[in-house]
Amino acid sequence: MYLKIHRMANGAEVVAVCDRDLLNTTLSAGDLEVTIWDTFYGTRLASDDEVEAALSGAQNVNLMGEKAVGIAIAMGLISEGECLMIGQVPHAQIFSM
Repeated sequence: MYLKIHRMANGAEVVAVCDRDLLNTTLSAGDLEVTIWDTFYGTRLASDDEVEAALSGAQNVNLMGEKAVGIAIAMGLISEGECLMIGQVPHAQIFSM
């Protein structure tokens, strides 16, 4: 998986994770089209443990792909029903206030 942590000026972070095979691809479903850019999801490969560590306590998360979403489900951060399917690819966003 690819992992990138975006750090904002106000100290907030956005954790972005996508499956390895999805980087720099475009998904389509009806009128919806999403491109999974390396500028957002990063170019550094991360292990499952690194992704879990980044997701632990994260307040803003963007996940794309079966493996990335599966880790968040296994951690109890989201349920399968809270995911959006873009074609055959699961996508989830997590926001905590």
